[in-house]
Amino acid sequence: MDNLSKLGWLASEVLLKDGFDKSKYQPEEIGIVLTNANSSLDADLKYWDSVQDMASPSLFVYTLPNIVIGEICIRNGFKGEDALYLTPLFDAAFLQQQVSYLLDNDILKACICGWVDVVGDDYKSALFLVEKSDNGIEFSVEELNKIFTAQ
Repeated sequence: MDNLSKLGWLASEVLLKDGFDKSKYQPEEIGIVLTNANSSLDADLKYWDSVQDMASPSLFVYTLPNIVIGEICIRNGFKGEDALYLTPLFDAAFLQQQVSYLLDNDILKACICGWVDVVGDDYKSALFLVEKSDNGIEFSVEELNKIFTAQ
């Protein structure tokens, strides 16, 4: 597993470990929307180094940035809508708009969303769990920004 997938997978494990009951939903009702600034650059650089001798198929697969979503979905059995968007910086308004659309239009009932980015030793992950019936923290741009900057 590449570093981006490891970071996203580990962050999702921490996010879901206490209190998320996925049995309340069908697998198709749980999705993932992630953003980052560097796509799969960390894996791309390692793959590029490998092609100098012999290209590594095991590294090549991780040159697709959405593989991190696949790793999380496989681990948890999620089969809902998913997407990974590239934004230069964390964009809470964009994220809130995308996830709200999925929830408001009954495409999803629960969604992991947030930021997962890594290049070399520089990494950051901030994931949020949003449930349509959530009575917790308001899913707003202000709350997303507050949580993201606290990380």
